[in-house]
Amino acid sequence: MATDTHRAIEAVWRIEAPRLIAGLTRLVRDVGTAEELAQDALVAALEQWPAEGVPRNPGAWLMTTAKRRAIDQLRRNENLKRKVSSLRGAEEAVPDIATLVAEDDGIGDDLLRLVFVACHPVLSTEARTALTLRLLGGLTTDEIARAFLVPEPTVAQRISRAKKTLSHARVPFEVPQGDELAARLSSVLEVVYLIFNEGYSATAGDDWMRPALCEDALRLGRVLARLAPREPEVHGLVALMEIQASRAAARTGPGGEPILLADQSRARWDHLLIRRGLAALDRAEALAGGRPGPYVLQAAIAACHARARRFEDTDWERIAALYEQLAQATPSPVVELNRAVALSMAYGPEAGLALLDQLAAFPALRSYHLLPSARGDFLAKLGRHAEARTEFERAAALTRNERERTLLLDRAAACDPPD
Repeated sequence: MATDTHRAIEAVWRIEAPRLIAGLTRLVRDVGTAEELAQDALVAALEQWPAEGVPRNPGAWLMTTAKRRAIDQLRRNENLKRKVSSLRGAEEAVPDIATLVAEDDGIGDDLLRLVFVACHPVLSTEARTALTLRLLGGLTTDEIARAFLVPEPTVAQRISRAKKTLSHARVPFEVPQGDELAARLSSVLEVVYLIFNEGYSATAGDDWMRPALCEDALRLGRVLARLAPREPEVHGLVALMEIQASRAAARTGPGGEPILLADQSRARWDHLLIRRGLAALDRAEALAGGRPGPYVLQAAIAACHARARRFEDTDWERIAALYEQLAQATPSPVVELNRAVALSMAYGPEAGLALLDQLAAFPALRSYHLLPSARGDFLAKLGRHAEARTEFERAAALTRNERERTLLLDRAAACDPPD
C-alpha cells in the first residue's frame, strides 16, 4: 500500500512541480528558494500521505504546505530586516507579507514567467537546459544526467550555479516586454528544441533515440503554446516536434538499429501526431501573416514529408525552396547542409555536391559527421564508390553515437564492388 502511495506521490510531483515552483517563485522572488520550499512540501507528503492517504486535491495540498513554509520564512526574514533597520536607524520599508501573498495568483502567468527565468540568456545553454528540465520538466538530477550521458555531479553543479547566477543577477520574475520579448522567446524555444533533438537523434551513447526526452520537450512546447497562444514561432516549434515525433516508431528496427527516412514504413508513423502537427502549423502560419520565422519554416519542411504517402512522392523542390528561405532567415552552415541534401533530391546529386564543396571550408562543419555522410551519399549515387566509402568512414569516425557509427560503416562496406 505504501508503495502505491509513493508511486502516486511521484506522479503528482511530476505534474505539479512546475506549477508549484512557479507559484512559490512569485512569492519569494528566488528560484532556488522556491525549489527548496517545493521539496520541503514533497518531503511532508512522503511523511504524511502514506498514513493519511492521498488528498482529494494533491496539488492544492502541496501548494498550501509550501506557502505556509514560505510565509514563515518571509516572516523570519522580515523580523530580521526590521531588527537590522532598527539597529542602523535606517528607514527603508520592509515588504508587506500580506501584499506578497495577495499577489500570488494566476498560475498560468507564473508558469510563463518561470519559463523565461529558467531560459534566461545570462545562463549558458547547458545550464538553461538542465534547469528547464529540472524546474519545468520535473526531472531529477539523476534523470537529466542519464538523458544527456553526463555525470550526475556535473548536472547538479550546473543547476546549483544556474540558481546562484539568477539570484546574483537579480533576474526579475516577469515576462519580458517590447523588443526584449522576441530575443528572450528565441532563447526559450532554443532550449526546448535542443531537448527534443537530443531525444530524437542522440549525439552520443548506444541508443539512436531517447524518446523520454522527446516527450518532455513536447510537453513543454504544448504548455508554452497554451501560455503564449499568439506567438507564431511557439506554434511552429510545436508543429515541428509533433510531426518529427510522429516518425519515432519507424526510425528504429527490432534491434534498435537506425532506419533512414527513405526506408521507413510510413504505416508506422503516428497519424494523430501528424494531424496535431499540421493543425499547429496552420495556426502558426496564420499568426505569422506571410512572414514565417525559422520554426514555422522548419515545420513546413517537416509537413512536406508528412504529407507524402511514399518517399518518392516527396515535394523536394518545395523543400529546397523552404530551406533557401530558412537560410535567409537564419544563415547557418547546417541549414546550408540540409539545403544541399534537398537540392540533390530535387535536381540530382551534382547540385547537392556543388553546394557541399563550398561548405567544406566552414570551421563549424569540420568535425560535423553529417557533412561527410551527405557527401558519401551523393558520391555513391554518382557511382564514385571509392570516394563514397572514404567519406562514410570519415563520418563514422566523427560520430559519438554507436548506432550511427554502425550504420555509416555498413554504408561504407556497401560501397565495395561485388567479388
